Amino acid sequence: MLTFAYIFYFAFMEFRIKTLIPTPKWHIHHADKLMVMGSCFAEHIGKRLHQTKFRCDLNPFGVLYNPLSIAEALQQLIAQYMYTESELIEFPDGGWSTWLHHSRFSQLDRATALSRINDRISCASQTLKETDVLIITWGTSWVYKLASTNMIVGNCHKQPDRFFIRERLTVSQITETYTELLEALWQQRPELKVIFTVSPVRHLKDGLHENQLSKAMLLIATEELCNKYPERCYYFPAYEIVIDELRDYRFYAEDMAHPSEQAVEYVWQCFTDTCIDKQAQAFIAEWEKIRKALDHRPFQPKSQKYQDFVRQNLLKIVSLKEKYPYLEAQNEIDLCHTLLKTSQP
Repeated sequence: MLTFAYIFYFAFMEFRIKTLIPTPKWHIHHADKLMVMGSCFAEHIGKRLHQTKFRCDLNPFGVLYNPLSIAEALQQLIAQYMYTESELIEFPDGGWSTWLHHSRFSQLDRATALSRINDRISCASQTLKETDVLIITWGTSWVYKLASTNMIVGNCHKQPDRFFIRERLTVSQITETYTELLEALWQQRPELKVIFTVSPVRHLKDGLHENQLSKAMLLIATEELCNKYPERCYYFPAYEIVIDELRDYRFYAEDMAHPSEQAVEYVWQCFTDTCIDKQAQAFIAEWEKIRKALDHRPFQPKSQKYQDFVRQNLLKIVSLKEKYPYLEAQNEIDLCHTLLKTSQP
């Protein structure tokens, strides 16, 4: 039988290490324009920013994992680089694409692939000129170089290992590249702020030890850059939150490498609490209620009660649109009109 002392001890004992998240010197506002670049973990954060109605450009080259490929993509956006047909490569069973782009850009028709790639660059280049906050997520410091040209690729497109040379980037390679990149970004957009994160996704194919060494290079590089530019750069500890705070395997997906949906949601909550200003947090809470309401499907869709429910949500959206003129909510407004039309008796 537990004594009172033991009950008191367990009641107040903290059974996990809470991540101490530094307070940034600036916060994200809902009126800001954002760009998110990097690994598949960046996709999770970017999609949640979209979901909560932030103006966010997510991965205009598709998912990229290593810092140098992400830097190359950003340099191409700064230069508004346009690809030519001769630069596209036809990959077996994958269509036409480039070594920098993710396979989501691959198209069986060469002209279609070129148009899709260049249209996306053109749009993202203009967005970058107006971006207030750039969020960069590095996944690994291991890179693959084409054996024939020594060029670092962003995506191997499932080509044979013999095509590549595998190397791990050094801290100096990363920091020197990003010092040059950041200066170029600030020359174009002096107000730009940068949030660095390191993906908590574990690259198990590299081996556990090699994965740790890889992440260590990234962590040291972010520390050096944030110390060099403390007013403009901030490190958000997504990696530490998952690896140290949520260290139980129940917070991982079935592959034991990617964070589970629950873990991603927890990191997102930490991110909003730390990096997003209070007014925007209040908007997120209000918008989430509307979004969940629109997802609701009633048992009696033609009832007067349901029509009143949809009209109330439509009024809430219109009211928010008046309060936040930049809010892109036309899809939700159209959905309400469609629901009202289809729910008529």
